[in-house]
Amino acid sequence: MSGRLAGKVCVITGAAGGIGAATAAAFEREEARVVGVDLVAHSVGGLSLQADVADEADVASLYARVREELGRIDVLFNNAGISPVDDASVLDTSLEAWERVQAVNLRSVFLCCKHGIPHLLEGGGGSVINTASFVSLLGAATSQISYTASKGGVLALSRELGVEFARRGVRVNALCPGPVDTPLLQELYAKDPAQAARRMVHVPMGRFARTEEIANAVLFLASDESSYVNATAFLVDGGITGAYTTPL
Repeated sequence: MSGRLAGKVCVITGAAGGIGAATAAAFEREEARVVGVDLVAHSVGGLSLQADVADEADVASLYARVREELGRIDVLFNNAGISPVDDASVLDTSLEAWERVQAVNLRSVFLCCKHGIPHLLEGGGGSVINTASFVSLLGAATSQISYTASKGGVLALSRELGVEFARRGVRVNALCPGPVDTPLLQELYAKDPAQAARRMVHVPMGRFARTEEIANAVLFLASDESSYVNATAFLVDGGITGAYTTPL
């Protein structure tokens, strides 16, 4: 099947790499008009925009530009996020580190929904996919306290919005990936191999997800094939949240 997003205008934040770039490629194969948004200069999407999605003026401006240039907006994939090494235990994480992660991971999703959903409503509906994480459902002794809290916030926000806008044609879901083989995760684990090994033992499939596997899930949530999927935590975690023990 092809053309599942034919003609739909899809805005992807955090588009320059990892899950965002893989999703942009998947969307384009399905004939979407992709708008790639990132903090750094890039060339992802038919319309490539540079913006700080934690800044309200930048967010409002980017959606206004997309609407002006492409005429409509149908899909929001609010994917931008960070996971810095100075975000650790609550005993060690500074207030500055806490707030920096909250701004990028949670405030940006709030702002993109606040300024993006009105365009979906004006077009008669659409799909919003917010990147949360499997850690929004599980606790970890190898803590990244602000990251975990931010993703829990994304999950709760998505559920609330999905319920609020369901009868107006807008579905909102929280994508909850397990660990994904991205440069961000590789960098984090390269600095602490012991922590990487400790985490890997809990993955039933014995490997991290490929970005293309997560992109396929986003594609499903963006398409009309998921027309009755709303206000949910959409897990793509290789079975982590379902595991008690894992294979030897």
